[in-house]
Amino acid sequence: MSVHKEVKKVTTNTLLKLKAANQKISMLTAYDFSFAGIFDAAGIDVILVGDSASNVMAGHETTLPITLDQMIYHAQSVVRGVKRCLVVVDLPFGTYQSNSDIALASAIRIMKETGAHALKLEGGEEIVESVKKIVSAGIPVMGHLGLTPQSIYKFGTYNVRANNELEAEKLKKDILLLQEAGCFACVLEKIPAALAKEVTASVFIPTIGIGAGNGCDGQVLVMHDMLGINNEFNPRFLRKYLNMHEQITTAVTQYIDDVKSGDFPNEKESY
Repeated sequence: MSVHKEVKKVTTNTLLKLKAANQKISMLTAYDFSFAGIFDAAGIDVILVGDSASNVMAGHETTLPITLDQMIYHAQSVVRGVKRCLVVVDLPFGTYQSNSDIALASAIRIMKETGAHALKLEGGEEIVESVKKIVSAGIPVMGHLGLTPQSIYKFGTYNVRANNELEAEKLKKDILLLQEAGCFACVLEKIPAALAKEVTASVFIPTIGIGAGNGCDGQVLVMHDMLGINNEFNPRFLRKYLNMHEQITTAVTQYIDDVKSGDFPNEKESY
């Protein structure tokens, strides 16, 4: 008789427990079924279906052009590949900023049509009403402070945020507002490590850093950056675990050579 081992699902509550136990949280982006399945089986805690799909999947310069329908498509693909990890989906630019009713309608569409487990929204005080409304409908929300790529044109740069007193104070206030509004976690992007550590200690919800030092409760990277698929992007915070760009180029070049020379397919590879 085979014993069926129960797969323990990662929930928002799991992340709170990890923080309380002083254990780090691992998070990666994914945008399709195949990679989501690999990451999930490898034991990742959280997959973020990031609006970074706008850059790495669709080739846009910023995250702004990606639509709600496109995010839903990516999220559906990821959810089908996942058995145990928590799947968080970015609400794309323009689907929540102006009006909390529109924010709730966008959130409900993602949850109903994808089967994802939670959503992520960028911003602090400006979006608190939207967060409250979404959370009150029973939908978990992850916050995102520091460098908020959807506001790129406002800041005009992808440089480190909150490295002056005024911005740092706002960030400290914002994370408390997000926690109070019901966020279960918060991404901190490209802020000074000392500030991230201080902010992390000030809240009971977990913080997930990207370019925010080692003092956060967890870390997130974009899969294309971490796997070295994307050759052009080399920020200081990135550790490349593979050079897939090189490996794929070598493999494809070899394949082309083998086809051109008549070496592929050989006798064993034919029927």
